Amino acid sequence: MDIELIKRMMDACYQGKRIRDMLPPLPDGVASSYIQYLDIIEKLEKQGIQVKVSDVSDALSLPRPGVTRTVKDMETKGYVKKFASAEDGRVTYLTVTEAGKALSEKYNKQYFTILSGYVDSIPEEDILCTIRTMEKFYKIMCERRIDLDK
Repeated sequence: MDIELIKRMMDACYQGKRIRDMLPPLPDGVASSYIQYLDIIEKLEKQGIQVKVSDVSDALSLPRPGVTRTVKDMETKGYVKKFASAEDGRVTYLTVTEAGKALSEKYNKQYFTILSGYVDSIPEEDILCTIRTMEKFYKIMCERRIDLDK
């Protein structure tokens, strides 16, 4: 692949980060990952799944220790609640609290509903192509960490 094309793709990734930085500010102490986690937990609960940390980890392709830390922070701040399985006390499930639902509603549903009106001029196929490309690029970068100091 042409080096200049790769550079343009990296520039597009930087623009993607700048777009994310334009999202409305979150309340103090709330990380953007909280919104993603709440979204995943709510989606899985709607499917009738009792959600575990491993489910969130798998859905977001993130390492479990980091997800566990974030979930612990979210629990401390009252956005999620943990509870033990009735069948096996070693298994812990997650559920979204009322505070978590309110946060999700405000920053996930309301904002993205407004945003969808702004981007309706972009064809859906272009958006889906961008998503597929970014997912493939991320996977490649994760699998092939480059060490330029060798």
